[in-house]
Order: sequence, then structure tokens, then C-alpha cells
Amino acid sequence: MKSPKEKVSLAVIRRLPKYYRYLNDLIGAGVAKISSKELGEAMGLTASQIRQDLNCFGGFGQQGYGYNVIYLREEIEKIMGLAGNLACIIIGAGHLGGALASSRNLTGCGFRFVGIFDNSAAVVGTAVGGMIVRHTDELAEFCAKEKPQMAIIAVPPSAASKLVLKLADLGVKGFWNFSGHIEGAPSSVIIEHMHVEDAMMTLSYRMKENREDE
Repeated sequence: MKSPKEKVSLAVIRRLPKYYRYLNDLIGAGVAKISSKELGEAMGLTASQIRQDLNCFGGFGQQGYGYNVIYLREEIEKIMGLAGNLACIIIGAGHLGGALASSRNLTGCGFRFVGIFDNSAAVVGTAVGGMIVRHTDELAEFCAKEKPQMAIIAVPPSAASKLVLKLADLGVKGFWNFSGHIEGAPSSVIIEHMHVEDAMMTLSYRMKENREDE
């Protein structure tokens, strides 16, 4: 297992959610154990890569038996910090914010939506994803009471940076950002940027490479 000063590579960290989702599927299918070979084949990785990834955090397998599916899922849940049922708010109740608020996939993997906010009179007071949309003017009072740890930013880019700074001051530590570049964010917060166009361009590149290999 890594010492406290050794950082796990970002590539390994980005594979953990994939393991977590697949293990959830296995549990739903009633599978009790799985080998590194079987797990690797299902996820397009080698058995060696699976073992190397998990050994960064302690291994969790047993020679000749493989991995206990429920135990491994629970350990990955702890590693990713999901066991605490993280409180999350959504800023922006438009099409994207509304879709995320209604996502069972998100609420089923360790996140708990506690509020959704907007500054449009057209949506404030309406129900979105089982929550009543509050005005962004209520953020300070709400955060003082509910203490959300994460925020999803789904507003126009022109408003995103100011909101992130405000929420950081209110104690929010992590941001899932769908609104482009964020300026002036303090180093104490973590921002995960989501660029749909990047994923589309990556898909285009992989399709081009596939055609050239034919």
C-alpha cells in the first residue's frame, strides 16, 4: 500500500469508478467472487493491471480465491470517499442541472443532493429532481445550515467563476464544473472539469484511427 507521502497516479484513480460500477453490477447479478483475470477481461484490462491498481491501496484479493465482490466494492467506496453519503448542491436548474438532479446513477453511488439553486424567476420555486429550486441569494444561509461538501456548476460560463469563489468561502470543497474555465479558485478546493466537446473530439480521433487500421 502507498505510504501517506506517495501519490497514486491519476490514471489509477480514474479507473476506480469503473471498478466500482462494475462491482455494483456484479452484486446486482448475485456474483460473490471474481478473479483478477475475469475482472480484467470484463473491463478491457490485463489481470496484472487490475492487481497493480488495487495493490496501490492494499490489494484486497486472496491467492486462489480472487476478490470478494461485496468487500472489494466497500473498500473502493471508502477509498473514493463515498461511504459518507456526500452532501451535494446543484447550481443551475436548466436542462443539464435538472437532468443531473434526477439521475439515479449519481444518487446511487454515494452522493446525496440536498439542494438546487438558480437565479431565474421562471424556475425558482418549481420542483426539479424532487427538490424545490431556491434562489442563489439563499446560498449563504443554506450552506451554513446544510454544510454541503460538493457543488455541481451548471450555469453560463460568465457566472461560474464568481459562484465557485462564493461557494468556496461558504465551505464547499469540491466542484464538478460543466461551465468552462474557472478563474481565481483557491488552491484549497478541487475542481473536476467536464468538457463534453473534448470527449466528442476524442471519440472522433479514435474513430479515425480505427478506420486507418482497417
